[in-house]
Amino acid sequence: MRDGVRYHDLTVARVTDVTPRMRRITFTGPDLADFASVAPDQQVKLFLPPPGRSAPDVPPLPEDGDLVRWYAAYREMDPAVRPYMRTYSVRAHRTDPPRIDIDFVLHGPVGPGSRWAGDAAVGRRIAMIGPAPSHKRVPAAYDWMLLAGDESALPAIAATLEALPAGLPVQAFVEIDGPAEEQRLDTAADLSLAYVHRDGAHGDRLVRAVAEHHIRLGLPYVWLAGEAATVRRLRRHFVAERAVPKSAIAFVGYWRRGTAQDAPPTSEDLADEREAH
Repeated sequence: MRDGVRYHDLTVARVTDVTPRMRRITFTGPDLADFASVAPDQQVKLFLPPPGRSAPDVPPLPEDGDLVRWYAAYREMDPAVRPYMRTYSVRAHRTDPPRIDIDFVLHGPVGPGSRWAGDAAVGRRIAMIGPAPSHKRVPAAYDWMLLAGDESALPAIAATLEALPAGLPVQAFVEIDGPAEEQRLDTAADLSLAYVHRDGAHGDRLVRAVAEHHIRLGLPYVWLAGEAATVRRLRRHFVAERAVPKSAIAFVGYWRRGTAQDAPPTSEDLADEREAH
């Protein structure tokens, strides 16, 4: 398929609770033999079966790679049988045997992703299309790195840290609910990690922690992800207050507070998408 995008039938091989609100689901399947990682922060589209169905029914990908036509066919499906499509980061990819881990944030039955993950069990089936890198903009060279996001960005942050070279100075800020959600993050880089406990104010404490951080000398690579409005505030801070070049900032809003993931994008979302690419 175009740009390396592939369709995969997946089966749950293992379910592990990393923290009270983060569940790691390991998937297997013969289609994973051709899965090729494209970036540490790579993303995939998961297709989750609607209630009452044991597996998702997904239109086949066109041979010519026309994803626009494919998406139109997906949207035209009967809503009663159309699977939920959600975007997730790949936490880990292994080849022998083929496995991928995806971490799901559990926040009750309010969304199809959390609801499915909360009931996940070995043998359950889903479908997947991907992978694709979540960010296109990476500086050709940089002296140090800063990563910031909430728990939805934590899988990509963890995978990125594992891929960094030894000794690279890195500052990471991760907003979570509280101490029980802290994870150990392994890296060969020179990491300074700050977990920011939300205390009911989503984004406020994360933005404040980043703004109060003493910035290093040299050219940074700033990576921002998580709730869209918070990511927007962080990016504006780095551009306006820290004079970081826009070309040195990669950013993406994984979700929007109070809005379903498949709701139409706002004008700010569209502007962010144009700027990111």
